[in-house]
Amino acid sequence: MSDLVLSLEDLDHMYHGFLPDEAAKRGILLAGKRLYDRGYAAANDGNITCLTGPGEVWATPTGVSKGFMTEEMLIKVDTEGNVLEGSRAPSTELMMHLRVYRENPEVRAVIHAHSPVATAFACAGIPLDQPILAEASALYGQVPVAPFAIPGTPAVAESVAPYCRDNCAVLLANHGVLTWGASLLEALYRLERVEYYANLLMLTGYLPQPARRLPKEL
Repeated sequence: MSDLVLSLEDLDHMYHGFLPDEAAKRGILLAGKRLYDRGYAAANDGNITCLTGPGEVWATPTGVSKGFMTEEMLIKVDTEGNVLEGSRAPSTELMMHLRVYRENPEVRAVIHAHSPVATAFACAGIPLDQPILAEASALYGQVPVAPFAIPGTPAVAESVAPYCRDNCAVLLANHGVLTWGASLLEALYRLERVEYYANLLMLTGYLPQPARRLPKEL
């Protein structure tokens, strides 16, 4: 990848459809740093994937800060989650990402983060569905709340499946935010817009609300 390619915007303009492997890896690093720098993925939270061809996905591994990743840390997996390249273990949330790709063939990238205000709405069980911002309504309609599922379990993938075709973002109850798009840039922009929309709703009185507590059996 040329050193002249400096941003996700550059990658988005250069390629359409599936990214080459090197571009996908660079894009994941850039998206991860942006998430970390904006406080959307504290410590080693969050995960990012990019579909580079039928049955091939580059993904962030488990236990790595999204702000300090290197290409050597990334892994390539197939659509069943088997590691094809790389030496690290996949994120426990990988199956959630792969389910989005299976449900919506138009998707090329998926991002999961814990952006604070949108996650607060997720913890309160409140969808982002108020028509107060024209851009939000036009770009992604409403952002529903998927039922709570224990993170890292197959139930998380099941919980998001109903929303993958008719939405482009979903709040994960008591967990975080999931967005997807036709490129890494689109998935990232959607996450940023969801957080911005959640901030506006908070400032106009839809928060604070009591959080819904996690089940006692956890």
